[in-house]
Amino acid sequence: MLIRDATDDDWPLIYPFFSAIVAEGKTYAYPDGLSQEQARGWWMESPPGRTVVAADGPVVLGSAKMGLNRPGRGAHVATASFMVDPRHRGRGIGRALGAHVVDWARSAGYRSIQFNAVVETNLAAVALWRSLGFRVIGTVPEGFDHPDHGLVGLHVMLLDLSLAG
Repeated sequence: MLIRDATDDDWPLIYPFFSAIVAEGKTYAYPDGLSQEQARGWWMESPPGRTVVAADGPVVLGSAKMGLNRPGRGAHVATASFMVDPRHRGRGIGRALGAHVVDWARSAGYRSIQFNAVVETNLAAVALWRSLGFRVIGTVPEGFDHPDHGLVGLHVMLLDLSLAG
């Protein structure tokens, strides 16, 4: 598996799993029914942000997008989002993408990485981020309308890069 910058040619390979994950409604609060072109704006970052893919030859296994969490006086904090094609889950792709983002943020000089909205019922993601050193610093009660569990919390998770590594 190779993690590399995403290109325009990768977007048609990312969009099918992006749209499937969004339609599932269990992990992202993106609007339903985004066309391929509309969804591109939600996922493909422009500099100084970055979008990458985890690829096995021509097959895109997953993707991550990263950048600053807030502009101006908040620009020292990074953020990121991750999607792994459901057909390729359980192979360590999310962990590899997460480690890649942590390395990127550290080398780019960010002080920390903040995830703004990790659905509390997404136990695999919460466990993965904890294993990479993130901690829950707060939870927005009933911040996410889950199709199976109803209103559930959204964790804000943080990795302090000045302490990690």
